[in-house]
Amino acid sequence: MNILITGADGFVASNLRIHISQKKNYELLLHTKKTTERELFHFLETADFIFHLAGVNRPISENEFFIGNADLTKKIVTHLESLNKKTPIVFSSSIQALLANSYGISKKQGEDSILAYREKTGASVYIYRLPNVFGKFSKPNYNSVVATFCHNIARSLPIVVNDREKELNLCYIDDLIASFLDTLDGKISSGYIDVTPVYTIKLGELADLIKSFKENREKLLIENVGQGFTRAIYSTYISFLPITSFNYSIPKYEDPRGSFVEMLKTKEAGQFSFFSALPGVTRGRHYHHTKTEKFLIIRGKAQFRFQHLITKEYYELVVTDENPTIVDTIPGWTHDITNIGENELIVMLWANEVFNRELPDTISAEIKK
Repeated sequence: MNILITGADGFVASNLRIHISQKKNYELLLHTKKTTERELFHFLETADFIFHLAGVNRPISENEFFIGNADLTKKIVTHLESLNKKTPIVFSSSIQALLANSYGISKKQGEDSILAYREKTGASVYIYRLPNVFGKFSKPNYNSVVATFCHNIARSLPIVVNDREKELNLCYIDDLIASFLDTLDGKISSGYIDVTPVYTIKLGELADLIKSFKENREKLLIENVGQGFTRAIYSTYISFLPITSFNYSIPKYEDPRGSFVEMLKTKEAGQFSFFSALPGVTRGRHYHHTKTEKFLIIRGKAQFRFQHLITKEYYELVVTDENPTIVDTIPGWTHDITNIGENELIVMLWANEVFNRELPDTISAEIKK
């Protein structure tokens, strides 16, 4: 299948191209500002599906809105009609098509051309009235305020927030692309298409959230970035990091027993660390009232010992890196870990709470068999 993408070097199209390239049996026809009219017409003659994503939203003169949005769309559908083709078209419009500004009017005229094409040919058309779209490959000071905030904050540059209470309606690029691909797979009916979810957030809240990503990195802290809007914004922020910020140092604490390194702290799901122990070294020898931990041997051989604080019941086990095993520490049981191997022991550690030096919930105790 030949797929034409107009505006192929733009933000949305760049993401779409990557997703489609992962699929088999698709040939991409890429239209950019450098594409001649003759080349465009040739693409239209061979295309089996069209994503019409080209458009103008920041012109030097208002007339460019109509040339880049309305006129180009009219040219595309007129040529398709002359070829007696009914090629399906996805058209990226804007929520501003409902407004009486030049950009909105030009997008509405593009919609009208698409609908007229459907009426004449019976072609399937998919019109997306998009809110602000954000995500990787977007351009600061051009595509969206999200891109600008992420770019500037990642580089310690100032941002401007004129109205903290202004509400934004935002769509994440991966959600949009997923919907685009559904049209390609015939999973969506022709007509106006709503992208979901659309996230609503105040401008000031958006700025504060993105700033927190930068500030918390220095504290080894991370927001709840596993789902929803925060996941999408965090991914976008990370995509704007300069190359020199791809890595960062974290503290390492060393003593005669080995080393201890805190990797990452979460707000609601504890923290991740790792430690080492030299041969014959024992670490731990304490208990917790409430805190729990999970240990994973990354390298070496370890003996775990446990003793119940009240009954004095005793338990031990040996774990090696050859058989990945999680060992839990249990509240009310003293525990320790000894390197019984010949080489340095490396252990991954998760605790269900971030360590609090004021309330460590870590009480020293010896295990006596």
